[in-house]
Amino acid sequence: MRNLSMMTDLYELTMMNGYSALGTSGKTAVFDVFFRQQGQISYAVAAGLQQAIEYINNLHFDEEDIEYLRREAGFGEKFLGELRTFRFTGDIFAVTEGTIVFPDEPIMIVRAPLSQAQLIEPALLNIINHQTLIATKASRVKKSAGKASVAEFGLRRAQGPDAGIYGARASVIGGCSGTSNVLSGKMFGIPIKGTMAHSWIMSFDSELEAFRKFAEIYPDNALLLVDTYDTLRSGVPNAIKVFDELKARGKKPVGIRLDSGDLAYLSKKARRMLDDAGHTDAIIFASCDLDEYVISALNEQGAKIDAYGVGTRLITSENMPSLGGVYKLAELTENGVSVPKIKISDTHEKITNPGFKTLYRVYDGDGKAFADLIALAGEKFDTSAPLTLTHPTMRWKSTTLDRYAMRKLLVPVFLGGKQVYTSPGLMQSAEYARAEKASFWDEYMRNVSPEIYKVDLSDGLYELKSRLIEEHAGVKA
Repeated sequence: MRNLSMMTDLYELTMMNGYSALGTSGKTAVFDVFFRQQGQISYAVAAGLQQAIEYINNLHFDEEDIEYLRREAGFGEKFLGELRTFRFTGDIFAVTEGTIVFPDEPIMIVRAPLSQAQLIEPALLNIINHQTLIATKASRVKKSAGKASVAEFGLRRAQGPDAGIYGARASVIGGCSGTSNVLSGKMFGIPIKGTMAHSWIMSFDSELEAFRKFAEIYPDNALLLVDTYDTLRSGVPNAIKVFDELKARGKKPVGIRLDSGDLAYLSKKARRMLDDAGHTDAIIFASCDLDEYVISALNEQGAKIDAYGVGTRLITSENMPSLGGVYKLAELTENGVSVPKIKISDTHEKITNPGFKTLYRVYDGDGKAFADLIALAGEKFDTSAPLTLTHPTMRWKSTTLDRYAMRKLLVPVFLGGKQVYTSPGLMQSAEYARAEKASFWDEYMRNVSPEIYKVDLSDGLYELKSRLIEEHAGVKA
């Protein structure tokens, strides 16, 4: 397991050294991890918690790290000595991987000594931001694909090895059924997918010979790439010849793959050709610069595609390459006195929610997710009484539910520095994510112009936030 303790920004260490010099390192800080509304993302699929746990468990500075910081950052021996014995001793609460989350609500809450909470900010954001982004993109792609399966094919276009490896993992949480990435398959138990490249076809004297040789070697996995020369006049007819030969040997062909051209037109023509030849169970697999919008357009044109391989635009989340997750101080405790903290901004969306909080999902009488409620951790709710939900800023907007259920979304992951949460397997997280999406009304999950899901503040949190805003009113920087 890699030691990522030095994967932090210099200013985190600079602040830690400052806290040490001032004797304030031991204050207990509460930080929230959340993302802000931007671009096309109206919801996100939380991912990355397993890697965050591994990071926290392995936090330590070795002598090589200490020497580097002495030489390059000029830190004194007192602070370096503290780093030498550094271990995480705080608490972390988080939503489980696969949970549907919305802007401004906490995905993770860190409660720890100030210096410890400060150090881990960049790494936690790096891990959670990236995997949540890719899981969300995969969810959107799978939404467009409908019953068709989606495989992640993006390794060669990913922005580095870790982006390829962990992006493949996140894509499965989001809805992909497999990956072309063999290392990710080995590490995480993901089904690995793939057939051949055009170079296989071109390395033979003829396309038909290339298909026959592949089918001889892989008679139970004959998915043939048919667009190297001419899809309809050469590729599909040659594939049909090989499929006929396989059937005569008692084997079942898998299907064909389209990787260029007008996929809607070609898939419809190829489907008819395969059906007319008696290969009605042969699938059509498509790739070629796909994303949720292209797949939706293909569906609108009646494309006959059974499975998709999605690469560049998935693994890079091309149209929105960052989630925009942030890590903000919400409370500071010293000598048993807790002081809520708030960041004020002229931009309303950047005003943070203060205090040590929790997060509830409220389900209506049909068992569907109706709203999320961000509340102070100490607030109590009588679920036998009607629940009134109120808009986070326009308090005159409210809804009262008589029949409902509430579920707390944040679970303890670390308490007192000890891991208390066991991550489920990746496929369990993927299944949980599918169930999560199914618990929402379709209008909230649309890829285009989704209905805005309610994320409300409890009365206690709203009153605290209003009081702090009023206290800071008129303060000049």
